[in-house]
Amino acid sequence: MDKKSLQKMFGASECPMIDFGLIDISMEAQRMTGKLSISGVQPKLVVRLDKKKNRLIPAAEGEYILKPQTFSFLNMPENEECCMDMAEEMEIDVPGHCLLLLKDESFAYVVKRFDRKNGEKIHQEDFFQILEAKDKYIGSVEQIGRKLRGISSVPGLDVQLFFERVVFYFLIGNGDAHLKNHSITYQTDGQIRLTPAYDIVCSKLVIPKEEDSAITINGKKNNLKRGDFDKLAEYFNIPIKVRYEKFEKKFDRMKEIIEASYIDKKKQKRFIEIIKERTSRLRLPQ
Repeated sequence: MDKKSLQKMFGASECPMIDFGLIDISMEAQRMTGKLSISGVQPKLVVRLDKKKNRLIPAAEGEYILKPQTFSFLNMPENEECCMDMAEEMEIDVPGHCLLLLKDESFAYVVKRFDRKNGEKIHQEDFFQILEAKDKYIGSVEQIGRKLRGISSVPGLDVQLFFERVVFYFLIGNGDAHLKNHSITYQTDGQIRLTPAYDIVCSKLVIPKEEDSAITINGKKNNLKRGDFDKLAEYFNIPIKVRYEKFEKKFDRMKEIIEASYIDKKKQKRFIEIIKERTSRLRLPQ
């Protein structure tokens, strides 16, 4: 990490150390059971920065989430870091994030929590809660956008930002963006806004036969094409000029980010193929 990124992420000029390894994380997570509010399938641990020792340590109310390697899906930390880097490049709002080495020298993905500020909790709700859903995979992008338009303090902007995320997730092969992966925050100034994007991965790399989208777009989860996203944009009243502007002529830059990542070389090649095929389906100039 460069000094600017380190300052943004940790308020420090050096990368923090981590004194525990992969095997310790499961034990620590079990010890803290009942104290954490983070859910999900991928293993994760809440940590805070001990500034005196410049070390990340487990803490129930920490300001960072740490995701280690998982035996079920290899290279997930590297995958998520790469996808977040690309999102940032596409000017999609994401929290501070980085890869750090655990004590056993395996990579872990670390992301700064946006539901905490100066030690204070910021109320957040995901659309699984908001829509009172019973299954995070049953619902539609249109449902989220419609509800977002009704509750956001800046509805036009937030719906456009949401649309751009949906397009980006399709481009990178993220077929696991379900109802819990989209949220709003009730900010301290009274504003209700779409949260930064989070849990962004190329799930197609680890589940090759996965559908294009976790929830429906234009009534479909698979075989999505430009026309489906155009209809979605029309439903959201997104002007034609700005619908795909962020993603035009960005293939080479996305390829560069993938090739500079720590993802396995064979998976890098596959990842690039996925983006190229999706770019073609959206008829975007490369």
